[in-house]
Amino acid sequence: MKRLNLSVTGMDCADCASHVEKAVSKLSGVHSVSVNFMSGQLQAEIDPESVLESDVVGAVKSTGYAVDELKDLKENHFLIQGLDRKKIHSLRKKLKKIAGIEKINLNYNSDRLTVRHKLPETDMDSLVKELGLQSIPNTRRQEDGVRTSPFSRKNFILTTLTGVFTIIGLFLQQLDHPGLSVLPFYLIAIVLGGYPFALKGLKEARHFTLGMNFLMSIAVIGAIIIGEWAEAAMVVFLFSLAQLLESASIHRARRSIQSLINLAPHMALLKSKTGTMEKPVEEISAGDVILIKPGNRIPLDGEVVMGSSRVNQAPITGESLPIEKQQGDSVFAGTLNQDGVLEIKVTKPFKDSTLSRIIHLVEEAQSQRAPVQQIVEKFARIYTPAVVIFAFLLAITPPLLWGGQFDVWFYRALVLLVISCPCALVISTPVTLVSALTNAARLGILIKGGAYLENFHKLRVLAFDKTGTLTYGKLSVLQTVPLNGYSEAEVLKIAASLESNSEHAVAAAISGYADSKGIKPIKTQNFKAQPGRGAEANLNGETYYIGNHRFFEENGRCDPKVHPHLEKIEAKKQTAVILGNSSDVIAVFSIADKIRPEAEEVIRLLRDEGISRTVMLTGDNQVTATSISEGVGMDEVYADLLPENKVETIRKLNDRFENVGMVGDGVNDAPALAVATIGISMGVSGSDAAIETSDISLMKDDLYNLVYLKRLSHKTSRIIRQNIFLSLFLKAAFLILAIPGIATLWMAVFADMGASLMVIFNGLRTLNMKKVKGQ
Repeated sequence: MKRLNLSVTGMDCADCASHVEKAVSKLSGVHSVSVNFMSGQLQAEIDPESVLESDVVGAVKSTGYAVDELKDLKENHFLIQGLDRKKIHSLRKKLKKIAGIEKINLNYNSDRLTVRHKLPETDMDSLVKELGLQSIPNTRRQEDGVRTSPFSRKNFILTTLTGVFTIIGLFLQQLDHPGLSVLPFYLIAIVLGGYPFALKGLKEARHFTLGMNFLMSIAVIGAIIIGEWAEAAMVVFLFSLAQLLESASIHRARRSIQSLINLAPHMALLKSKTGTMEKPVEEISAGDVILIKPGNRIPLDGEVVMGSSRVNQAPITGESLPIEKQQGDSVFAGTLNQDGVLEIKVTKPFKDSTLSRIIHLVEEAQSQRAPVQQIVEKFARIYTPAVVIFAFLLAITPPLLWGGQFDVWFYRALVLLVISCPCALVISTPVTLVSALTNAARLGILIKGGAYLENFHKLRVLAFDKTGTLTYGKLSVLQTVPLNGYSEAEVLKIAASLESNSEHAVAAAISGYADSKGIKPIKTQNFKAQPGRGAEANLNGETYYIGNHRFFEENGRCDPKVHPHLEKIEAKKQTAVILGNSSDVIAVFSIADKIRPEAEEVIRLLRDEGISRTVMLTGDNQVTATSISEGVGMDEVYADLLPENKVETIRKLNDRFENVGMVGDGVNDAPALAVATIGISMGVSGSDAAIETSDISLMKDDLYNLVYLKRLSHKTSRIIRQNIFLSLFLKAAFLILAIPGIATLWMAVFADMGASLMVIFNGLRTLNMKKVKGQ
């Protein structure tokens, strides 16, 4: 079995895609075929012994659509850095003369020359040596982006000329010029604007498919037969204009992912023992160190090993403000380094980077049909033939049975045919979904399919993991209690100075808290660590001790006055850390995983958006779980859960409430994310297992994104319903008006294509969905 991917051009609606699917599926040896008109991609599984790729290409072309065969040519990349423009153009001329080279593309921004060709690899190798070119491995996805816009110069010129000749004809007709002097203008308009869709209509007829091109062709021919030249020309012009505008709108949606593809630079500055050298990102491996200068985009995922700078992560995580990065911090491909020079140790090759994964997930999501889209497409397949049969009966029944005028009823049937085109109905859902998916991706929210976005607003229960989801997943100082006359600043300086010698998580929490208060540690002497207990060190001539209760009790340094503070801390299942000197206990610190500050407000906002119940699932103890649950306003809490217990709890919640979402970040959350109606992972801090298993991934660890998702899902569903209602209402209205002859042919075209444009522009409104407060 062979998997085939082809790029099909010229498709403007799901109806077009269904014609292509139908034609290809008829070939013997084709096991499955799927065509996505939004991305312009055809995917098929074929038996290479029964059917050739050329057969599939032929089947596509037979429906009136083209295959971008350039995309399937061999592709070589060459570095042109150091060559002046004169040499480059001379090189280009030489390449153009070589048979088998189909396309040459120069990109001065990336210092890259791309050659697409049919040459054998041995011939290309010889050519490379002969011309002295430096070859770059071709492992990256195509960078040329979305193919030429359907809003092309040729279509624009043809539509403009059609309009001009139609207007001239109408003007002359109003001046009562003889019919023969007006007809040439109408004829030219009909030929110029009508031949593209007439050819497609002919091919649709050959395949017995009733598409919009076939219906429009019949309408124009019918209008000419009964002498309605002005109507025919107006139909052609309006249809051409609408097609042009519709194609431009669709192209805008198709280009949505292109901005992501172009984020990461092609080259990176690789650091080595001998200095630095520029290399293609494909040649850089995990473990290599690259240098990022101020103002440059980061080409690969990695970890800062030297330097500090502010990095704009908006394209990946959706964060509105730059984030300070220093040694040990992670960075993503496609983000922008703003201030300082960074040395970054690469953690993933380009093909596995976060940016590549985002692109892959969004493309996958765009290719999936949402449930409502599938229903609409099935309805359209029944609806169109039914209306065509009705139009045929409308044309012949009144003249045969009741003596009606044939030309009158034939005209009315033509109006009905034009109205029957289901484009607006079929296109209403995918345009809206793709726009919404794109907007979410820009904010760092990856939705793996239209179905998840469509169904998110139906969720009535959200279950949350605790650690790393409702909390930060790392220890923080929650409270400082200075004792025996010491101030908070004094005890923090002493504690941070002692803990600066340790890499323990508790030490990091105290050091980080002191740093956030602007308190810097000072140098200590004679530091000694006591594993599992604490540490001691000399500071300004005095010995200080820091550690747990056991450490102080064993050394006889604990003060009974400290016990009430310890009991309060331990009752909340938090960690108590004691600081003292040779004679006194001078402070007690309460350490625990800190609740995200937005958690309580997010839970409240989710209730306002229709979430009737929030539940917390955690492997932590009941006391800690209850404390955090009450702190954020949860309705239910389940503690001491193993991964299998979380799965069982989610299943029980599903039985009770049907639509249950699960939000988590760890490996232990992955099974629960999988069984939930919709699984949502916290992407930045989350494990790969959680991200891969979930249906939605929040690349920015911001719980406000859940509120945004609920609102986006509501808006998307509302727009889809509006579009479907608008499409059906206009169809029904004009069907009623067509029978008594009130609706004219050009009015029908205007209504049909106007409806298509309205649903497109209405669907594109989801691109403008704003962030939620707090983001």
